[in-house]
Amino acid sequence: MPAYPGVRRLLGAVLFLLAALAPARATPADDAAAVRIGVLAFLGTEAAIGEWSPVLRRLQAALPGHTVSLVQLDHRGLRDAAAAGEIDFLITNPGHYVELEAELGASRILTLDPGPPRAPERSIGSAVIVKAGNGALRTLADLRGRRVAVVSTEGFGGFQTIWRELAAQGIDPQRDFAELKVVGLPMTGVFEAVARGEADAGIVRSCLLESRAEWRTAFTVLGARSEPDFPCATSTRLYPDWPLATLRHTPPALAKEVTLALLAMSAARDGMEWAVPADYQAVHEMFRELQIGPYAYLREPTLMVLAERYWRWIAAFALLLAAWILYTVRVEHLVHARTAELRAALAAREALELRIRANQEQADHLARLSVLGELSGTLAHELNQPLATIANYAHSLIRRSDNGRLTDDAVREASGEIAGQADRAAGILGRIRGFAKKRAAVRERVAPGALVVEAVALFRGMLANAPEVSVDDTLPADAIVEVDPLQIQQVLLNLLKNGYDAARGLPPERQRLTVRIDEGKGDSAGHARIAVRDHGSGLDATARERLFEPFFTTKADGLGLGLSICRTIAEAHRGRLTVDEDAGGEPGCEFILSLPLAPSASEPPECRSDHAADR
Repeated sequence: MPAYPGVRRLLGAVLFLLAALAPARATPADDAAAVRIGVLAFLGTEAAIGEWSPVLRRLQAALPGHTVSLVQLDHRGLRDAAAAGEIDFLITNPGHYVELEAELGASRILTLDPGPPRAPERSIGSAVIVKAGNGALRTLADLRGRRVAVVSTEGFGGFQTIWRELAAQGIDPQRDFAELKVVGLPMTGVFEAVARGEADAGIVRSCLLESRAEWRTAFTVLGARSEPDFPCATSTRLYPDWPLATLRHTPPALAKEVTLALLAMSAARDGMEWAVPADYQAVHEMFRELQIGPYAYLREPTLMVLAERYWRWIAAFALLLAAWILYTVRVEHLVHARTAELRAALAAREALELRIRANQEQADHLARLSVLGELSGTLAHELNQPLATIANYAHSLIRRSDNGRLTDDAVREASGEIAGQADRAAGILGRIRGFAKKRAAVRERVAPGALVVEAVALFRGMLANAPEVSVDDTLPADAIVEVDPLQIQQVLLNLLKNGYDAARGLPPERQRLTVRIDEGKGDSAGHARIAVRDHGSGLDATARERLFEPFFTTKADGLGLGLSICRTIAEAHRGRLTVDEDAGGEPGCEFILSLPLAPSASEPPECRSDHAADR
């Protein structure tokens, strides 16, 4: 509300007191002609008389047949008077009006116009005041743990608007303040409590601080906001100004006369103006956020309130629940009917998986036997060497014995050579027997280099004139892969055999094979790469495209299953088998077997669990 000159206040107070003290006897006719306006006296009775006397004068002049009176009340008294029908109109703050609108059916007909630069819809806020020079309090967040003075917790500009701003920062005044000191009306008591040191800060209506020069000097506003076209310091958002409202029992004709009379007021002539009713939706939004006033039911809803408010939804939910129960019963019946079919299908699937696994093992076994079959001719020649050596030494012992030239040294030398050649033959046969043995797949943690060395030894042991095979292992010493060793040796033996066949008939320097072991990079990071390089005649375009197809082969006597099975084994180990014909720019091909590296024993448990999750 605007401030008025002191003379006008004094004149209004005198007129009001003369009207109140004039001797008169109440009659029914007098009651019918009385116009009683309840006013929230937030600054006290004397201030209310001075502030609202322009309304009293205007209505007395505009309604000559009525007796107009102002009734100054606090929040509770104004509500009780409105409920009892003791007042015909009420003037109160926006928050109190919204509460009375919801509870008693109050209806705004005008909104106070504070005049430029303020607008009726953006006129009221709250200011948090502190003593000037108090450097400990700079923002609203600094109020946590402080003593704060308020008129009451029901006050709109004196508490509720600042409560909304504090709640947005996660501060609950009831819980986070050291003390919420309620000083009551008038609001000047808040200034006095802060000045006396009874409170660290106080909450008052915006523009009240600027109404007195001594207050402007002694206090400052905490957390002042920048609000365009608002001349006062405010700590909160702005809300509509005070409304003039009717009640359910207010005669419509009287409400119309009062509205027309007050709309005709002007600030220049009467010191006050009124405007058409403003939109109080901002006040509703604040109450809804704080869950107070007409929205208090959101804070602690009862079953009865919920039932009354949401009975349509409850009925719809009950229907849906009944439909869901019927649907559940039907689904349960169908589930029981299909369970037997699913069990049978699952059993058939498991049987099929067992047959597929057995067939795969059989195919792997046949592939290994195929390799042995291709090498059987050279294998016989290779075994013939240690056998011939054993026979020669045995015959030498017999001849020396017959000639009487048999000595202990000769027997020892011949026995050692015979034992060495026998171990050599046994080693060759043992590796072949282990390679050809049919068994279920197993997984072991082995070093890639050890797999390559054993595969090369097996390959060279089965050939009479085995080519030179060089191995370059650059993997760390603790590099491990988790594989079926026999299956990986099968892949390596196939690759070595294919490299040997690709260079057969070429000069000796073209027949050499190279095996490179390193750690992959880029897309192959975290994998061990085993590259088998030959220097043969290479592959044409057609062969490269169909190289890994089953039953495709470039050999006259080949089955075309070796590389297909090798790729299947690599993929079963979460690896890859690829070919790079142009590796190094030299003739021939390079087949690359990529296998994922397993965590080492020294790796932290969380890393090993990550690898396990990948598998």
